[in-house]
Amino acid sequence: MNLEGVLVPVVTPFDAQGAIDYPALGKLLDHLIDSGVRGIVACGTTGEYYTFNAEERETLMRYIADHVGDRALLIAGVNDTSTQGSVEKALQAKALGYQALMLAPPIYCLPQENEIIQHYKTASAETDMPIIMYNFPARSGVEISVEAVIELAQDKNIVGIKESSGDFSRALSLITAQLDDFEVVCGSDDQAADYLFWGVRSWIGGVANYLPAEHVQLIEAAKAGDYDRLRSIMQRIMPVIKNQESDDYNQKAKLGCAHIGYPVGQVRAPLLPISADDEAEFINVLTAALQ
Repeated sequence: MNLEGVLVPVVTPFDAQGAIDYPALGKLLDHLIDSGVRGIVACGTTGEYYTFNAEERETLMRYIADHVGDRALLIAGVNDTSTQGSVEKALQAKALGYQALMLAPPIYCLPQENEIIQHYKTASAETDMPIIMYNFPARSGVEISVEAVIELAQDKNIVGIKESSGDFSRALSLITAQLDDFEVVCGSDDQAADYLFWGVRSWIGGVANYLPAEHVQLIEAAKAGDYDRLRSIMQRIMPVIKNQESDDYNQKAKLGCAHIGYPVGQVRAPLLPISADDEAEFINVLTAALQ
């Protein structure tokens, strides 16, 4: 499966009562697609999937699939505390028309390497869908070892890995392994230029919710071999990325959307709105990047 391009883990807008704001979501999705992104990731970390009940999740997944249609690649985040839970979410996504899955190891239970491998093999066998593994040990509590990735890449349905470990040496080990029909996807926004320099052409990053055109421009510059332009764009947006990654990632993703004209409300509990000082600092950095 070709994963080239910007794949946006879209935020989930909430209204003043805390319900999902579908009109706001539709406007944001249209903006992202019009900006040239390749795909939409529903129910990712930036989308606050962990706050949804079953009915909300299904309604949201259906809305995104119907609204996006064939205008972009549809990827469903299907993380869960159990393998069976992920499989059930994946089969629901498949029935709704999603074309691929993004899947981390089961959260909280801290599976061993053999259990992580079996988790992915079971998901592949029971869903028969393209799977992007999601390596984010800071969130899941475990890392998918390089050896496990190389083994799992032999499975026809396991087509890539979103590498969010922040360890570029590890990422480089996977990039240079040159695995057949398998893509390493940048999942560490502050390292995007490094990934692009080494030939990666796929990027899943939450900052793309409000800087989609800049993300697309970076990949296009890399494809053209224009590394001066790539460096120039990255230097301009790096302060924003660094600020967002320093803390309160989801809150700042939503603030960024509002700042560019797509208000999406606040985060849901247990997350809380950030302080006025932190908000002002982030908006100042973003404003400077947009000039």
